[in-house]
Order: sequence, then C-alpha cells, then structure tokens
Amino acid sequence: MTPAINLRRRMMFAGALAATLFAVPALADEARQPAPGVISVVGEGSASIAPDMAVVSLSVLREAETAREALDANNDAMAKVLAAMKQEGIAERDLQTGAFSIQPRWFYPPNRNDGKAEEPRITGYAVNNTLTLRIRDLSRLGAILDSSVTLGVNQGGDVMFTNDDQDTVREAARLDAIAKAKAKAVAMTEALGVGLGRITQISENSYSAPPMPMARAEMAMMSPKSDSSVPVASGENEYRVSVSISWEITQ
Repeated sequence: MTPAINLRRRMMFAGALAATLFAVPALADEARQPAPGVISVVGEGSASIAPDMAVVSLSVLREAETAREALDANNDAMAKVLAAMKQEGIAERDLQTGAFSIQPRWFYPPNRNDGKAEEPRITGYAVNNTLTLRIRDLSRLGAILDSSVTLGVNQGGDVMFTNDDQDTVREAARLDAIAKAKAKAVAMTEALGVGLGRITQISENSYSAPPMPMARAEMAMMSPKSDSSVPVASGENEYRVSVSISWEITQ
C-alpha cells in the first residue's frame, strides 16, 4: 500500500469519527426531551328517529301422522300467506324464508310396573316454515299481522322496528359524540392550565337501541271502531355512537 493511499484512508476515518462525535450530543439532547403528555377522553352521542320499517317473522306450524301430510298442509298454508303478503304490496325483495324444519314427534311411554321399559316411538311429524318480511308502510303493520293469523300463521310474530337509511342518523350521533369528547377534553386541560395539541388516536363504536313493540290494548278496547288489526306502537329508535379521542398536551 502506497503512503498516499494510507494517508487518504486515515483522513477518511478521522472525518467519520469526528462526525460521530458531533452527532452524539445532538442525539443525547433529543433523548433528554420528554415525550409530550397525552389526554384521552370518551364522548357518547345519540340521535333518535321514528322507524320507517318493521321486520316481522311469521311461522306456520303444521302437524300430521306422516311427514308428507304435514309438509303438504304447511305448504298450502304458507302459499296463502305469501300470496296475501304480495297483495298487501310487499315486494319480492322484502320476503324471505328464514327457517324451515321437519321434526318427528316422539312419545315416551311411562315406566311399567314390571320394570320393563317400552321403546319411544314416533307418533307424528311437525313441519315449521318461517317467513321474514320487511314492512315499509307501518300503517299496514297491524292489519298484516291480523290477516296472517287468519291465513294460518300460528307461531312467531316477532317485530323489530328499524330504519331503511341509518347512515344519516348515525352521522348526527357521531358529531354529537365528537363535540362532547372535545368539550370534555377542553374543560380538563383548561382546569390543568395546559392546552390541546394534535390528535394522536381516535376510535368509534356505534350501536342502536330500538324500542320494544308495545301493544295499545287499552286504546283498542276503548275505540268505537270495529277494527280487528293488531294494536302496535312503533315509538322511536335511538342510535348511539361512542368515540375515544387522544390528544397531545401542550404546555
């Protein structure tokens, strides 16, 4: 190795060492700076709106000695229910079979005095067919429930009130939750004599709390009308949104 090359390498090594020594104090200064504090709050917002749709489950149960007889009877009754729902103006897209089952009916003989046990036996079959429908005209809900029983529905009837467009009302609840979260954070930081910096994290959790259907039995009994519709009350649906927001604290 020539003296010139050797000298050049020594100069490069010395320069790199000097740069490292100058960088160490700067890194040490950054390490000594404390990380900014963080404040985290949760805000809960809500918005209510009257439902514009009901989801109803109607079931037809038929029993017979054979599965074939039970199925035929069930098919006949459910066909009438489907035809009636379409006549009520319910669209095909709002009619859906929710569940279907064929179950044997077992008879378990009681214990005999001689201690011998008789084998259980099938005494018949039960066929259950459940129809789920969305009713968009709530003024027809009571009449539809009443006519479905006349047509042969003998199980179900669960009613859930909901809204076709939930995005708008959830947005209102979301803005309410954010406003409450920020107000809470401002009140806390002002009390501590500090300020809010940049947002470091935000998350959301939303859910709805629809009302339970309520029967207006007293109103139906007092009404002079001879309306046999099932009395129902739709109430309001409440949508809630919870947001969790974290801010850096500024001094």
